[in-house]
Amino acid sequence: MYNNLMNKYELKKYHIAIAIVAALFVGIVIGNINILHLSTGLPALPLPEITDGQRGELGIDKNINESNIDKYLGRSDSVYRDMRMLKDPANYEAIDGDSYLSGYVDGFEIIPYPYLVNVVGLPEAVGKSYDGKTLFTQNDKNEYAANYDESQRILEDIFPKDKKIFLMCGGGGYAGMTKSMLVKLGWDSSKIYVVGGYWFYEGEHDVKVKSGEGENAKYAFWKVPYHNINFDDLTEKKSE
Repeated sequence: MYNNLMNKYELKKYHIAIAIVAALFVGIVIGNINILHLSTGLPALPLPEITDGQRGELGIDKNINESNIDKYLGRSDSVYRDMRMLKDPANYEAIDGDSYLSGYVDGFEIIPYPYLVNVVGLPEAVGKSYDGKTLFTQNDKNEYAANYDESQRILEDIFPKDKKIFLMCGGGGYAGMTKSMLVKLGWDSSKIYVVGGYWFYEGEHDVKVKSGEGENAKYAFWKVPYHNINFDDLTEKKSE
């Protein structure tokens, strides 16, 4: 009898263990449980989900965007990148934007998308952006070729693959283009959130760079956490 009781006890423990493992597996599959957050104590993030309409065409996320990004700032498992230039040659005033970086959300670091790859697909009214040296070149088949030996390493340092990545710009276009590029080059799309544009941000972490208007406008760029890329220090790839 004692042995029978022990066998039943061990069998019950086994069934409980199986149930726990199954519950964890199901939770992971449906996105309700994130193993990383079990160890860090951070709240789980919803999976990226593109919103509807014109903003969706830019890849802007439905659940995490300018309206609530404040709730997701400062996470140790994430990096925050604003993809604008300090002064973009493109005429963003034509679409009620600002060609200058007039401000940013505190916690985001600035890394200009036009330095990563040649810019294509801008609205006609905006005209052309920067067309100088870039880490990569995108061709008409949506393929990306590295222009320097260090290009991939730089990209991986700026956008760590083991982190969640929050992308922003002025209106959302450069951010969406950045995600498309990263995914094409091997990044996990489920870790990248296009959170929209600073021009629409009304949260509590706004760092103003611009003061004054019109001819009296001034920009305190020294306040900006800015990633510059010095192409003269890089090694150009040899033509094959």
